[in-house]
Amino acid sequence: MDRWKGRVALVTGASVGIGAAIVKSLVQHGMKVVGCARNLEQIQNLAAECVRSGFSGTLFPYKCDLSVEDEVLSMFSWIKVQHQGIDVCINNAGLALPEPLLSGKTSGWRTMMDVNVIALSVCTQEAHHSMKERYIDDGHIININGMCGHRVLHNADVHFYTATKYAVTALTEGLRQELREAKTHIRATCISPGLVETEFAYRLFSESPEKAVATYKSVKCLQAADITNAVGYVLSAPPHVQIGDIEIMPVEQLM
Repeated sequence: MDRWKGRVALVTGASVGIGAAIVKSLVQHGMKVVGCARNLEQIQNLAAECVRSGFSGTLFPYKCDLSVEDEVLSMFSWIKVQHQGIDVCINNAGLALPEPLLSGKTSGWRTMMDVNVIALSVCTQEAHHSMKERYIDDGHIININGMCGHRVLHNADVHFYTATKYAVTALTEGLRQELREAKTHIRATCISPGLVETEFAYRLFSESPEKAVATYKSVKCLQAADITNAVGYVLSAPPHVQIGDIEIMPVEQLM
């Protein structure tokens, strides 16, 4: 991770859970990190925590609703003015809503598509543009995906969410191919966790919190730090090593 000291990373969905853990790790390793989310106060508290911990890097909180493209573009413009650009983009933001195919609301489907697929793609495009215009040839774009990007659960509540995660799998591989065609050494990686004990299930089952409790009690879940370790591994890989997808599951998880 030494080569990333002083360089700039963007982490979306940085206020809680996996995103917050990734931010802390990158700041601890000396990076300048722009952490974005809708809840600015939580990221500001995280920035203060990083300062108290004496981390060598810096967290720059930024309020952004990723479902609004103009806000995403404004964020990248701000990053260019304040930090020249970014070297690492970690597309972590994502959400699941219990909207089955046969009874779900189209508004919920659109929200999942806007955040999980469109926003990720816009951030990817803008990150690549930022790297290219500064002749950065060793940048990295990491998509935090999920096991739902590789199999379909027998659970109607997450079928549309699963479709968005299959899209992330395809987009990451498509990005890798386009980067190779462009003859750049910028790399693209997908990290696909199974059950991680965060606020995710509580948001999915906000009207039935007992379902979230049962989900996390069903197995010994992964922790956010497990995903952070995977990000560190990816960013520490030698320049000639392309890590396409890392699938991480709890030992006790069946699928």
